[in-house]
Amino acid sequence: MKLATLKDGTRDGTLIVVSRDLKHAIKADDIAPTLQAALDDWDYLSPQLVDRYDALNRSPGSRAFDFDPKQCASPLPRAYQWADASAYITHVELLRKARGADMPKAFRSDPLMYQGGSDRFLGPCDDIALESEDWGIDLEAELAVITGDVPMGIGPKKAGDCIRLIMLANDVSLRELVPTELAKGFGFFHSKPSSAFSPVALTPDELGAAWDGRKLNLPLLVQVNGEELGRPNAGADMSFEFPKLIAHAAKTRALGAGAIVGSGTVSNADRTVGSACIAEKRALEAIAEGKPATPYLKFGDRVRIEMLDAEGNSLFGAIEQQVAKYDAPSR
Repeated sequence: MKLATLKDGTRDGTLIVVSRDLKHAIKADDIAPTLQAALDDWDYLSPQLVDRYDALNRSPGSRAFDFDPKQCASPLPRAYQWADASAYITHVELLRKARGADMPKAFRSDPLMYQGGSDRFLGPCDDIALESEDWGIDLEAELAVITGDVPMGIGPKKAGDCIRLIMLANDVSLRELVPTELAKGFGFFHSKPSSAFSPVALTPDELGAAWDGRKLNLPLLVQVNGEELGRPNAGADMSFEFPKLIAHAAKTRALGAGAIVGSGTVSNADRTVGSACIAEKRALEAIAEGKPATPYLKFGDRVRIEMLDAEGNSLFGAIEQQVAKYDAPSR
């Protein structure tokens, strides 16, 4: 099943069901007004949503309309929890190597994870509006899962059963603000502005054999200004799979239905497939040439993140965003 949220002027939008080919959609607010409402009562409401999805795929009908990602908010326009990890050790190793830092042993056995801002996500086609290019604007192409209720202390073997939906993410980062924040010893805040997610979120069964219950084994296609930055495979080199990440997030707290857990930047040991963020490309340049050559994003730059199935069909729709100058209110 494919679900999305239509912008309607409210904070949480209207829940819609989207056809498998991403061509048509139909409102589902008579079943659940929002995606969060559907997640809150998933066992009862999801079969009704599946029925509507199946009917939409058989024949759009008079109530259906053309699906337009530009009219969508992120599937969850806001969420109770956004916990983003760094599940690809190859990514962490590379960035640390580029700045001459050792790789702590604990990083290989215990996932890195931070709690991001979740009160307002960007829509999949919304501008990335920021005040300054000097902040080191970067994209981070990731996968993310939305969970049902997760009990505190759950183990990885059972945590996978809590996955309800899967989507793509652009975890925007402001690289030049990171060092000062980390030096304070209290983690990310200013360096992690609002993230964006793919137009649609999928139930795992939509992914067929590409989803093994723990990770998604397909390339993630990343472009900047129409040129390929990379196409790393999300299943290759994933050191901490999603059940492990969920269990890690729930070690000392229960997670409520609608919690989002991110994979961190997708990264492969095979460097010929490119990168899913600019910082990684700059790190490779620094190691090879002594200094990075690729600039971070500038105003007017466009990013695109998408994943195709084995037949070349878009699974989640594309995240397509432009970096824009933000004019702050008078101070």
